[in-house]
Amino acid sequence: MVLLSLFLALSCYLTFTNAVTVYGQTGAITAPVGTSTTSAGPSAYTGYAAFNPTVLAVPAVPQPPPPTQFGIQLLNSAQNVQGLSIKQSGAFLGFSIEMSVVNQVIGINSSFIQPIFLNLMSLVAQRAGQVNIRVGGNTQDFAVMVDSLADGSAIEKDKTDTSNPTDTPTLFFTAEIIYMLSNVSSLVNTKWYLGIPMNDTTNLRLQIAEAAESILGDNLLGLQLGNEPDLYASHNHRPQTYSQFDYFGEFGVVVQAIANDENIPIRNNLIAPSVATGAWTPEMVWDTGFIPAYTNQLGALAVEQYPDNNCAAAFPDAGLGDPKDPQAVFTNYLNHTAGISIIQKYLNSTQIAQQAGKPFLMFETNSASCGGFPGVSDSFGSALWALDYGLQMAYSNFSGALLHVGGADDTYNPFTPPPTNMSAFNKWTLGPVFYSVLAVAETLGTSNTSQVLDLQANGNNIFTPAYAIYENGNLARVALFNYVSDNTGASDYTASISVGGGQTGEGNGTPAQVKVKYLTAPSVAAKSNITWAGQTLGDMFHVDGRWSGDENVQSVSCDQGNNVCNVKVPAPGFALVFLTDDALKESEPKETVTFSTSAVTRSINTATVDPSVLATSNGQNGSTRDKLGSTSKGSTGNAFASVVAPSLTTLCAAALGALVVLSRLAAA
Repeated sequence: MVLLSLFLALSCYLTFTNAVTVYGQTGAITAPVGTSTTSAGPSAYTGYAAFNPTVLAVPAVPQPPPPTQFGIQLLNSAQNVQGLSIKQSGAFLGFSIEMSVVNQVIGINSSFIQPIFLNLMSLVAQRAGQVNIRVGGNTQDFAVMVDSLADGSAIEKDKTDTSNPTDTPTLFFTAEIIYMLSNVSSLVNTKWYLGIPMNDTTNLRLQIAEAAESILGDNLLGLQLGNEPDLYASHNHRPQTYSQFDYFGEFGVVVQAIANDENIPIRNNLIAPSVATGAWTPEMVWDTGFIPAYTNQLGALAVEQYPDNNCAAAFPDAGLGDPKDPQAVFTNYLNHTAGISIIQKYLNSTQIAQQAGKPFLMFETNSASCGGFPGVSDSFGSALWALDYGLQMAYSNFSGALLHVGGADDTYNPFTPPPTNMSAFNKWTLGPVFYSVLAVAETLGTSNTSQVLDLQANGNNIFTPAYAIYENGNLARVALFNYVSDNTGASDYTASISVGGGQTGEGNGTPAQVKVKYLTAPSVAAKSNITWAGQTLGDMFHVDGRWSGDENVQSVSCDQGNNVCNVKVPAPGFALVFLTDDALKESEPKETVTFSTSAVTRSINTATVDPSVLATSNGQNGSTRDKLGSTSKGSTGNAFASVVAPSLTTLCAAALGALVVLSRLAAA
């Protein structure tokens, strides 16, 4: 349902030449010019949802307003802290990219990768250690891998009637898509989840699993088997009598087929059941004996969930009733209970997963299904919501969560390229939730030992939640939220943080000073002027994946005599408090890899790479792939050969020619 958008090729400086490689694309879309007035109703805009400039009215200050001064008493050692989460990774929040739009968001094929996408992923990887991305969604179950496509593309959609959410087009793709993902991993530390089609278990299509294991190797995290199977019947993809027991049986059919396929040597990385908690709860699947029956094949347990839906607006002819008013639902996202209520139904399953020794993943989520709500999903309020929601999942013993990315018809995207006909003069558009991913990464750090505690701060006030982060057994960071939007300053609050002392049984542990990073915007309804530690990635059509402005990490002096440190949090805003220098150094990226974005999408007046160079560059052309080795564990000659990228320099010079700039950030 997503229209094609632009592709930027990597700028290249080939050996002995300064020519810039500029790749074009046929079949460019034309962006309809919509009209909108800031703060007007959502219906005033008629263009693509991802670029909707409509700003909603700012909700009033809650009555009674939350207290603006409160204390937070913390223990320095995690040893006596009750209720801490399991150990978490800084890569907790990742992305779920709808399979049908990978050629818009990631690249055209293995040789043409979006540099802005690489820049954005680099920002996450430098803070989290790596980026976890799932390529899948509804379109994965109807995907067909073919040897080639008539027009030379790597992916194309056999678009049928998509006027309602039950119709999903067949998606044809080639191994080029998998090679493209592998090349991304060679440039930025990116790990992937893919999906095995499950729309027809009498005619299984396991080629994607064969190709993924061979080409991606250790960069493949897992293979999803079944995307929201509890919705198969309601979407007319199975008989109306289809139940969790039928899914259990079909899952077994695929498991047996994988066991019989010598080209799939890794057989313990399946992700399931990925229910949307529609007709089935996870417990209904567990009660079939699913986990013990398939424990040797399961790499992780997973669910998918959106707190609301905008399907009536997205599919007006589907008989789904009247569309919901975004202004009316806005406040649902602006408090701490929003995230808690989403995951409440999964707390039992997180315990079951731990008992089974399996990670529990939120495999697809965002603010509202069917593309999100305009003015809500693309507002600063959504950034606070996603950040709080992410930390709440971490506290509740999820092991990761993936924010969904669609196309130009979706407002909730963390990032969106511009329509192709605008690519000569416009850059990308960033969704506020992308800042949430960066902030969660810095909150959890890269040690993979972070444990999260919901502090129920300020008398458990839903507008001022807070979390403590313990790392390697010691207090490292405090995360403070203020959901209230009030530009008078009257709703800014001060949290008085005390470490140890008093009746805690520990000596005074408040440091002499703390460092603080702020995530801020003019209001919860704002779509622009969003900053993280004083820097911004740009407003609509101005994002190239590189920071603008100077980083501002504030130093706050503490009163060690009274064992207290007073940290102010603006309304609205988020403050990440680093209690030690080591905690800050770990979260701060030491270097950032950026890729030149001077190339634009055109079909004329371009400089190109000699086809013979691409034909002989390792991993870039099918003519020699059958002679390359596999990176799959235990495999020496699978059906697909891996993309071998011995070094960033070799890959860029021979195939992509990307200019890599290493910018070292000064330590605060």
